[in-house]
Amino acid sequence: MGVLQSTLLYLILVHSCKIVAYKDQEWKKATATYANDTEGSLITEGACGYGDLHRASYGRHSAGLSTILFNRGSTCGACYEIRCVDHILWCVMGSPSVVVTVTDFCAPNYGLSVDYGGWCNFPREHFEMSRAAFAEIAKNKADIVPVQYRRVKCARSGGMRFTMCGSSHFYQVLISNVGLDGEVFAVKVKGSRTGWIPMARNWGQNWHCNFNFQNQPLSFEVTSSSGKTLTSYNVAPTNWMFGQTFEGKQFEHE
Repeated sequence: MGVLQSTLLYLILVHSCKIVAYKDQEWKKATATYANDTEGSLITEGACGYGDLHRASYGRHSAGLSTILFNRGSTCGACYEIRCVDHILWCVMGSPSVVVTVTDFCAPNYGLSVDYGGWCNFPREHFEMSRAAFAEIAKNKADIVPVQYRRVKCARSGGMRFTMCGSSHFYQVLISNVGLDGEVFAVKVKGSRTGWIPMARNWGQNWHCNFNFQNQPLSFEVTSSSGKTLTSYNVAPTNWMFGQTFEGKQFEHE
């Protein structure tokens, strides 16, 4: 491969990995720790309901948020760029950044001071990061580090995923792998024998309604936190079953 071809390939790769921040998103101050997880990611069942994060496509770079940032689960799926700052001993040289997906809630501990163990107490802004993500910005020997963060658009591979849950008269769907905003603001579902039925947030990114959709193909209308709406028709076939996951359309970068 010639020098020109190598240069062009490098530029393509850099462009494809570019982090896209929201307009007028300034860096804000917070703190960060890491969870003593296994395999470098928060793979256990978290407060967003994603379950195994590798299967949910969020993998190694995930984080739990303190109360004020988690906002009762509405922030689930959002992406934040984080960098360690103002600590020569613990920050990685050059203050590189890492992008994490919100997958869990960092519960407060009001029995401890906000300066010693109560890092997720209200109104403190704190990220409990996966060990793999934390290691990209700070040394693992660090306990708690000062960071800066900002919201960025989520880059996802493939379409949104809809996991069927619930029972015959209590239908629930877990929505994951959401691009751009990452967050889901509203959901509607439609069977072949129904109109569009609004769903309510149950917990995290699990949405439900009291209706029996069995033996009907299902379509979904998803509205993101910025107001964009995307409709995926006939995502689940007539013979869908609880526990199955189906892929729909995806929010695209403008």
